[in-house]
Amino acid sequence: MHEESKPAFSFNFGAAAPTPTTTTATALQFNPVVTVPKSVSLPTTSTSTARKEHRALFTVSGMEASSTVRPKLESPWRDVEWTAEQRTNLMKTVSSYRPSSGEVTQAQVLLLGPVGAGKSSFISSVQSVFSGRVTNRAMVGSSSSSSFTKKPFNILGQKGEDPTGVVLCDIMGLSDGEMTGLTLHDVLSVIKGHVPVGHKFSPDQPVTAETEGYVRRPTLQDKIHCVAFVVDASKVLTYPKGLSSTFQQLREHISDLGVHQVALLTQVDKICSETAKDVTHVYKSRIVQDMMSKAGALLGMSTSYIVPVRNYSSELNLDVNTDVLLLSAVDHILQYADLYFQDNTAQDMESVKFKN
Repeated sequence: MHEESKPAFSFNFGAAAPTPTTTTATALQFNPVVTVPKSVSLPTTSTSTARKEHRALFTVSGMEASSTVRPKLESPWRDVEWTAEQRTNLMKTVSSYRPSSGEVTQAQVLLLGPVGAGKSSFISSVQSVFSGRVTNRAMVGSSSSSSFTKKPFNILGQKGEDPTGVVLCDIMGLSDGEMTGLTLHDVLSVIKGHVPVGHKFSPDQPVTAETEGYVRRPTLQDKIHCVAFVVDASKVLTYPKGLSSTFQQLREHISDLGVHQVALLTQVDKICSETAKDVTHVYKSRIVQDMMSKAGALLGMSTSYIVPVRNYSSELNLDVNTDVLLLSAVDHILQYADLYFQDNTAQDMESVKFKN
């Protein structure tokens, strides 16, 4: 078994990784027998482009799908109340949320996923709901970067209210340049609470006890209480095959730390034209339902942990139904964050300290 200081893998949030060995190249081959729904059109690529896509673990070109030939389901597979009253109720639920543990004031949620999956957009969209207008943060994590930083974002309450009890933590590349990837060891160091806010990661300089600001004895507040994987629905079929094993290996290590995991399936409006027109159709869309199953297979996760999301992008005004979907996702995350606190009560904390 590898020790964390010798990461079992690294994953790329930006530029293409160095040319892999024969073994690695094989791990990143696309599955030639993947069945593509009739409504999905895969882009044709040259041989050289295909090689680049195999080498860059998280930078494979996306694709858009159309649901024009896919009928809607007669009834939704999940029930959602699409009303302004429900939006208000969900806002109150999130605003009033406080961790069930008296040792912490906010639940820290780490967003993990490929570049362009919609992590930053999700944070911006949730912040927009509470600010009352669409506000987009700079998408600094959408291009290749030479460094990563741990940056938490408070979800502020409505005007005049205190911040909510949830913090969304993003790991982004902030500067241009070549990059080889973030190691498993460093991701787990973030989750364990050893990494200080604002720390810049470098693949050739793993986090150690000598790292500036290293938290030697992390408190419960320093740790990550829930991990939300973020995947782009329009790219699920074109992610490299090796990405699935990467996700599943990462999930196994995170589970060993007792941290629950959920997933956000973004860009659902790009794969379903009906959902693009009216987001209330999301749970009646056969193609969204199928893509959630494929995302579950990619992550090694039951679809019961996965929720679809439509982020704000070019919109100028908020939409009640989009807000309901976003707030439902946050509420879903908080339920699993609270499970962490229930699992790690004061008397249980001693038994898990050896993991640090």
